[in-house]
Amino acid sequence: MAKRSDEEMRSEMVAAAEGEAKMEIFKEGTVESHPYAFHVSGPRNVSSPNWRDLINSSWKDSNYKRTVMACFVQAVYLLEIDRQENRTAENALAPKWLIPFKYKLIETLNDERDGSIFGAILEWDRSAALADFVLIRPSGAPRAVLALRGTLLKSQTMRRDIEDDLRFLTWESLKGSVRFNAALKALKSIANKYGSNNVCVVGHSLGAGFALQVGKALAKEGIHIEAHLFNPPSVSLAMSLRNIGEKAGFAWKRFKSSMLPTNTDTETSCNENMPSFRIGLKQWVPHLYINNSDYICCSYTDQDNGLQDRRADKENAKPTNGHFAGAKLFLSSNKGKQKFLEAHGLEQWWSDNLELQMAISNSKLITQQLKSLYTLPASQLTQAKRQ
Repeated sequence: MAKRSDEEMRSEMVAAAEGEAKMEIFKEGTVESHPYAFHVSGPRNVSSPNWRDLINSSWKDSNYKRTVMACFVQAVYLLEIDRQENRTAENALAPKWLIPFKYKLIETLNDERDGSIFGAILEWDRSAALADFVLIRPSGAPRAVLALRGTLLKSQTMRRDIEDDLRFLTWESLKGSVRFNAALKALKSIANKYGSNNVCVVGHSLGAGFALQVGKALAKEGIHIEAHLFNPPSVSLAMSLRNIGEKAGFAWKRFKSSMLPTNTDTETSCNENMPSFRIGLKQWVPHLYINNSDYICCSYTDQDNGLQDRRADKENAKPTNGHFAGAKLFLSSNKGKQKFLEAHGLEQWWSDNLELQMAISNSKLITQQLKSLYTLPASQLTQAKRQ
């Protein structure tokens, strides 16, 4: 076999070096410096669980819990991006948003219409925790989390995501979506497996809308799941039309009372005569994270009389002025007007300089969303009166 010349050997060495350089650039450009990589855009001042959590759990800090929950939702966005970009386990982006907090992916929720990942069940990773000498799960850390992403404007997901956005805009409900049934089934499953006190549901944007509605569906069954809702949708054509109708009806009633003879037996509708009944002693109080510069969720802060109760440390605040405390509201108090994409973005909720105003709120919109939990349907009204 003829010996290779020095020139040939040098050429091969150069080619090999160039190939390694290209691979390094590829690695750097797609994973290591990817804008969605955890170490690039993730939270900076958040620690992993450690042995100190056996004494004083980081999960008892509401800021820590908010940060982790937001990271879990980001992981779901990235699960779908990883799927679309055909990433492997070696270069996937999503797991890096779970590993620091000692959680692992158990199951993905896929939309049967397009195969996209819209949610995931995450579980406390006991093996990973033990490897870092965390012997038990820290107090306040859930056994399992159902995380739901929002709208992802990419070619493979845009159509179905916007379809559900329009569903909420038109009907103020997501129950007709296949994602609602899948999310409700998943949440009920982990609640039965781990206990409702050990489970959380979390979502952003459209995902927060699903989380609110599946959480409320279980609350009606007496199963109260801790819920964290980032930028939940409040814009609704149906609601706007109803508000117009309510105003028109109010004006008509005033006209009748001042200009026309009335009949006290027929003027008041049966709905207005219907008393409200409290079902059980425990209330479901979801956590809502709102930015007033985000027109998608800002209506949740519309108050009849301002924020009703600023005792934000009480999860189940007592009713005030005859109203039930609807939700625990976290309002971003960043100074100045923000652009929509910034105000609606998920990353703001793990930002180091985030300032929050906290309150127990029963705004008009929250009351409309949750009032069915504390009133009996008409079919049960007669029986309730007899009792």
